[in-house]
Amino acid sequence: MIYTCTLNPSIDYIMHVDSFESGGLNRAEQTFFYPGGKGINVSRVVGRLGVKSRALGFIGGFSGDFINDFLDQEGVQHAFINTGQKTRVNVKLKSGDETEINGPGPALSEEMQQSLLNQIQELNSNDILVLAGSVPSSLPEDYYEQITNICRRNHTKVVLDTSGEALEQILGQPLFLMKPNHHELGDLFNVEIRTPEDAALYGKKLVERGVENVIVSMGGQGAVYVGRDEQWYANVPKGTVKNSVGAGDSVVAGFLAAYTEGKSMTEAFRFGVASGSATAFQDDLCQQEDVLQLLKQINVSPIQ
Repeated sequence: MIYTCTLNPSIDYIMHVDSFESGGLNRAEQTFFYPGGKGINVSRVVGRLGVKSRALGFIGGFSGDFINDFLDQEGVQHAFINTGQKTRVNVKLKSGDETEINGPGPALSEEMQQSLLNQIQELNSNDILVLAGSVPSSLPEDYYEQITNICRRNHTKVVLDTSGEALEQILGQPLFLMKPNHHELGDLFNVEIRTPEDAALYGKKLVERGVENVIVSMGGQGAVYVGRDEQWYANVPKGTVKNSVGAGDSVVAGFLAAYTEGKSMTEAFRFGVASGSATAFQDDLCQQEDVLQLLKQINVSPIQ
C-alpha cells in the first residue's frame, strides 16, 4: 500500500479575477475548491492512475469534512486524525500573476501527534510512505525524523518531498525517493543548479548520503533522475502551463504508480514526468488519459 502523510492540509480556494485591483471591489470570473496538501495531491493522482493509496494526517471542522467527502467521491482511502479544529483555507488568486494567502494551521497536541505515529508504526516492509510538505509550527521540528526512524525499524520505504530544515534533518536516513526541484537542491548544497548535468552531479551526492532514487524537476528544462548506477534526463512536452500547484506532487505519484506496477526505474521516471506535465497543463490534477497522451512525447536519455 502507498500511504501519504499531510501534516497541514487545506482547502485550496482558487479565484480567477480578470483584472485585480487592490483596495477595490473585485469579482471572480471562476472559483474552484479542492483539497490541498502535497500528500493529498499524491493520493489523488495515484488513485486516478489506478493504484490504491491511503491518506494520513490531521484534519478537522467543516473544512475537514469537505476534504473527507471530496476524497470519498474520488475513491481515495483516508484515515486522518481529527483535530477538532477547522482545517485551514488557502486562497489562491489568479490574475496574471498568482497571489497566495495561506491560513494558519491547527494546534496539534501530543496525543494527536502520538496517534499519527501509532498509525505509522503499523506499516511494514511492503508499504511506501510519502512525507510531503512542511512541518507545522505546532509540531516538534524533528517530527519527520521521528517518522523516518519508525519506518527504518519497520523497513518501510520512505519518499520525501519537503524543503528547508525538515529536509536537512532527514538527510542521511535511508530514503527510497527524494524529489527536490533544482532550486531546493541548490539551496541544500549552497550552489546554483543551472543545467541537467549540475542536477545529476548534486543528485548523486544525495544518493551517496542514502537516497536510492532522486528526481530533480527543472521546470521547462525537463527533469533528471539519479540512481545508484544510472543517470537520466527527460524532456518535458510542449503545452500551456495553467497550474503550478500539484505538478511536483504528480511527478511523485506517477513514479510510484508505475513502480508499484512493476515498471523499470526508467519507465517510472518517464511516467512521473508525464504526470507532472499533465497536471501543469490542467486546472486541477491530471487524469490518466492526459498522462498516457503526453507519455508519447517524453524521451529519456542517459547523462554521461
